[in-house]
Amino acid sequence: MRVVQKFGGSSVADAESIKRVARRIVSAQAGGNEVVVVISAMGDTTDELMDLALQVSPEPRPRELDMLLTAGERISAALLAMAINDLGATARSFTGSQAGVITTGTHGDARIIDITPGRIVSALAEGDVVIVAGFQGVSQTTKDVTTLGRGASDTTAVALAAALGAAYCEIYSDVDGVFTADPRIVPGARQIPQIGYEDMLELAANGAKILHLRCVEYARREHVPVHVRSSFSDLPGTWVKDIDYEESGMEQPLIEGIAHDRSEAKITIVGVPDRVGEAADIFSAVADADVNIDMIVQNVSREHEQATDISFTLAQTDGARAIAALREAQERIGFVDVLYDDQVGKVSVVGVGMRSHPGVTARFFRALADAGVNIGMISTSEIRISVVVDIKDVETAVRAGHTAFGLDSEGEAVVYAGTGR
Repeated sequence: MRVVQKFGGSSVADAESIKRVARRIVSAQAGGNEVVVVISAMGDTTDELMDLALQVSPEPRPRELDMLLTAGERISAALLAMAINDLGATARSFTGSQAGVITTGTHGDARIIDITPGRIVSALAEGDVVIVAGFQGVSQTTKDVTTLGRGASDTTAVALAAALGAAYCEIYSDVDGVFTADPRIVPGARQIPQIGYEDMLELAANGAKILHLRCVEYARREHVPVHVRSSFSDLPGTWVKDIDYEESGMEQPLIEGIAHDRSEAKITIVGVPDRVGEAADIFSAVADADVNIDMIVQNVSREHEQATDISFTLAQTDGARAIAALREAQERIGFVDVLYDDQVGKVSVVGVGMRSHPGVTARFFRALADAGVNIGMISTSEIRISVVVDIKDVETAVRAGHTAFGLDSEGEAVVYAGTGR
């Protein structure tokens, strides 16, 4: 059987950790499997390389930054291959380019276009464990080295699993699987034995760090089962896959989990003229700046002023760019001012089961009210309710929602290395 395993930075943080991971990989191969491994940079290596780049150049060119940052995964891959070879197995390490990961040309946030795994297949046929540096590929057009964005080694692993026809993809981190909430905030969070792609997509999109969003999107599209496990234990972990609750006879859970995100900011555009096309002009200006928007709220028009206020959330990293674009368009559009607030957080309740159960919103909002948490913005979908709250209330809101939906367990979840990845 062919399997793909991915190990996060906390799993290979030092030499002893790399040796421990090597033993797990050799054991998997000894069990009769063809093993392909995707590896992240050791510990905080990527952050350290980024800090070094900024010391050398305040605004490093994206191409050179990708050349630098991809070095971390190459180091991990080579060291892991050495450790496996010392255990009596044979291993071969590849860069993303050598492994056939073909991407778009956008440095820092490239997308996988195709994978041509010829060298991997040849190495597997010769009995090697194949180790691929995650988070990177090569541009189809420029042939430059590219990176796929932070956390995207998960995506590399799932894409390789699909291209190689692997039975499943194992994602190893420092927690024992997917939990009903971040165990660092809710010690009584429960591990979820299995979860559908839809619920996992919503959790990942709304702040759950255990799996990268694009990884889950890729897995759903290609129907790749993903097994989330800890490299620090032998516990069974969580399966992310297609689940037919009717066919399996299992009860569909009302709420699968609660996610939170502290990386968003809120922009409020004050005094927008209350006439047709103003909102379109505002969001066109933001879109032209290549900024993605999450939640949007428009206040009721102030009749005596014939004006309204529009608020929306976005990633903090896009804040300066969005503000600059709006300031440039202010005179043309005619609004009064732009306000920016990065002291906010988003808390989301997720569960396919809420489609058929009324009262979920009321229960969530009552729990927040009882905990003294004020809601700033609200957004909903069929299987998700999200609220924006003050940054200081995020943890309180997560715990209140977790308890309100009966997700607390008696035991205490373990984060082995403290990062959740």
